[in-house]
Amino acid sequence: MDSVSILSAVLSLLSGIGIFLIACQMMSSNLEAASSDKLKQLFGKTSSNPLLGVGIGATSTALIQSSGATTVMTIGFVNAGIISLYQAATLIYGANIGTTITAQIVALGMFGGAGISTTLIFSGLAGVGAFVSLFAKENKWKTIGGILTGFGMLFVGLALMSGSMEAFAAQDAVKDFLSGITHPLLLVLIGTLLTAIIQSSSVMTSIALTMVVTGLISLDQGILLTMGSNIGSCVVAILAGVTSGLNARRTALIHLLFNCFGVVLFMIVGTLVAWATNGITYGTLFARWFPGVPQTQLAMFHTFFNTVTVAVMLPLTRPLVNLVCRMMPKTEDPDAAPVLSLHYVNENMLRTPAVAVGQVRREILRMADLAMENVDRCIRIITRLNFSEKTHFEQTEEELNFITQHLINYVVRLSEEKGLNDRDHVYLSTTYRSVRDLERVGDYAENVVEYADALRLSQKTFSDDALYEISQLKTLLHQLYDQCRLAYKNEDFDALAQAKEIEEQTDDYTRMMEESHIQRLEQGLCTPMVAAQFLSLSSDLERVADHLLNVAKSIKTA
Repeated sequence: MDSVSILSAVLSLLSGIGIFLIACQMMSSNLEAASSDKLKQLFGKTSSNPLLGVGIGATSTALIQSSGATTVMTIGFVNAGIISLYQAATLIYGANIGTTITAQIVALGMFGGAGISTTLIFSGLAGVGAFVSLFAKENKWKTIGGILTGFGMLFVGLALMSGSMEAFAAQDAVKDFLSGITHPLLLVLIGTLLTAIIQSSSVMTSIALTMVVTGLISLDQGILLTMGSNIGSCVVAILAGVTSGLNARRTALIHLLFNCFGVVLFMIVGTLVAWATNGITYGTLFARWFPGVPQTQLAMFHTFFNTVTVAVMLPLTRPLVNLVCRMMPKTEDPDAAPVLSLHYVNENMLRTPAVAVGQVRREILRMADLAMENVDRCIRIITRLNFSEKTHFEQTEEELNFITQHLINYVVRLSEEKGLNDRDHVYLSTTYRSVRDLERVGDYAENVVEYADALRLSQKTFSDDALYEISQLKTLLHQLYDQCRLAYKNEDFDALAQAKEIEEQTDDYTRMMEESHIQRLEQGLCTPMVAAQFLSLSSDLERVADHLLNVAKSIKTA
């Protein structure tokens, strides 16, 4: 092979890898857009049932064709406190099983002899998908076209990689060099490093498949490279965990230990079997079970490896979590100031936009809870003139302002991501006003605390009748908030109708409060200064009701 042929083969390999990576990304983003509602439902069903966790992890990975994305989502959920480390471990187990689907698809595409190969047939879908995307008017069909294009490009990249491998396989010097790499640990290390560089175990496994099919390496070498790719796939999780909280880092470590355990277990068992049977290896067994189809042999080993590792590790999950917690103990600085952050969304979740949309809804609900907590505090402060909660009130108000600024910035970035369907885009467009409405709720609560300060300075208090009316208004606000929250969380239009009725009752009641207080003022039962604070309070709390209802009304357009 001359230098030109060598360069051509190398460039073909690089082109194939590049196209394969782009195809994986295209498939992932479009599959995520098409299955966004299913993904949200899946991750909403996380529980302490380990088998359910494995199933959710496997299904979500199969849906979006990216174990890295599933792992990053899981790390984000742990960091937000949505799921426990135990639940995160089971989701990661499932992701490892789900990622084997890609190898099975690639193996399927390598069939075909003298006739038209499945690789060529599947590659043709890239053109079909491109035409669908180009001429379709509905986003639904554009997404389907994107899926078909990504799927077809997967095999275009595979064909380029296979062609380069065949060119290398024709050279005895190359084959002799690769055949000389037989040490199991070295092959695992090569697989680990290459996957860490590419940041895709699917690509590394596909490269190993093409190398085995073209005869460039043996099945046993391909198996060891594939096992190494499992360890290398942890790089994505480690990078996501390093920039997150303690539990996120623990989750990344769980992922690493889990994959390392699987590799060590299989290498030990493989060594013992070879010693006891005079040389029978995993390659020998899978070649015997799936004769004449090396691509299936390696793909089936990949599935077998991950499934068995999960089966062995599942009963050991709690000891694994305990071990990781001991390796990364929690250290707290009692003098450290609380760190403000968004709880349910983070940078890593931008990799899975459809799921991030659901998390934005959770963040807004948390903001609503915080705003309502401050409404309760401001009412307690002004009715009791007890300012012991004022520091907590101010901290919550600071947090509301933080959420407003950072959540709106996050939504802007999320809106620009690919992989969102029309429904997601419409919902995101409503979040700006919802966040502003909740910020205004906090501002009105802040006004009430200022009225309390004015009462304290004047050494005046509300009358018993005024205090009773405020308590009744507080009850109405809570009834309204419960229905608004239910409507927003579940897109419940019955709850929205109930909220509208309660808001009208609130309007009527605040008008009655104003009239009653004016009568008390005329009768000399309160001073003008007290009357001014009371009327301002009733007006502000009525506006709180308006803003709460605005948030619930956003479901009409979402």
